[in-house]
Amino acid sequence: MFTIAQIKDAHSKVKSGTDFPAYIQDLIELGVQGYDTFVNDGHVEYFGNNNFRVASTETYESIAVAPSANKERFIEFLVMHQDGQTDYHTFCHHAAQCGIAKWSVNIIEMTCTYFDLSEAAIIIEKIPN
Repeated sequence: MFTIAQIKDAHSKVKSGTDFPAYIQDLIELGVQGYDTFVNDGHVEYFGNNNFRVASTETYESIAVAPSANKERFIEFLVMHQDGQTDYHTFCHHAAQCGIAKWSVNIIEMTCTYFDLSEAAIIIEKIPN
């Protein structure tokens, strides 16, 4: 099974959204099947085989998530981030401003789904290989 230390090592290589596909490949090698990132405090819950779970407890200062989603604006921020124009922490602030409460990565299906506070899916995107 994988550890938070191994995941942190893989994540340390991520400088912007352009590094995300390589990060996913590193997680696949570790046996991670998916994870949920919570925008309000930054904690992440990782999932593996046989209901294996680990959670990162490292968080940042609390960010208020807007009560309603602004899908169009979030897409603009997402494209900027994936183009390498913003760092992770900035992206989290942008997500919160747009009402994104968490994102869930499903490595088996190679999707990333962004959810609002009511757990409604706002955007589902395919992760590039």
